[in-house]
Amino acid sequence: MSRLKKQERQKQLQEKLNITPFLTDEELATHFNVSVPTIRLDRLELGIPELRERIRVMATGQSQETVEHVPYEVVGELIDVTEGQQALSMLRTTADMEDRFGYVEPQYLYAQANSLAKVVMGTTVCSAEVGNIKYKNPVGAGTNLVAKAEIVRRRGNKFFIWVIIRDKIKEVFRAKFIMESVENRV
Repeated sequence: MSRLKKQERQKQLQEKLNITPFLTDEELATHFNVSVPTIRLDRLELGIPELRERIRVMATGQSQETVEHVPYEVVGELIDVTEGQQALSMLRTTADMEDRFGYVEPQYLYAQANSLAKVVMGTTVCSAEVGNIKYKNPVGAGTNLVAKAEIVRRRGNKFFIWVIIRDKIKEVFRAKFIMESVENRV
C-alpha cells in the first residue's frame, strides 16, 4: 500500500477501527505503511482510545466500574471486572504456547476462561462442577485473545458462567461453566 495523505489515512484508520477495533498500533502501522508514533498521533487527533480502552468499551458496554487491584490469579491481563456480573481479560499468545503444528495449545485458552470465571464470581475457592467447552478456531502465536466472562444465572452457591474468547472479531473458544463457591466449606 502506498503512502496516503494524512486526512485520507485518518479517515481510513477510523473506518478500519470501526470494523476491527482489536487491531494494535503496530498492526495499523504496517497496514498503512507508516510508523507506530504516526498511528498514535492520528488516534490522538481523532479521539480514538488505545487498544486496551477500546476492548474494555466494546466488551463492557462502556461500564465505568473497574477494579485496579484484584487479588486473584488471572491467566492474561485483567482489563475490567464488575464482580457478580462480568469480567474481561486479554492474553497475548507466545511461541512457547504452540504445539508442534504451530497452534496455541487449547489448555491456555481453558486456563484463561477458567481463571476469568473465578474472578467474575468474586472468589478464589471454587470448583467447576460442569464445563462445556468448544475450541472453535485454531490460534497462532502473537495473537491478542480477549476473553469476556458473564454470569448468566445464579442458584444459591452455584454460578452459571459463559466465557467467550475472541481473536479480534472471530470467536475462537467458548466455555459454559457451572461453578460452585466452596469458601464456606473449606
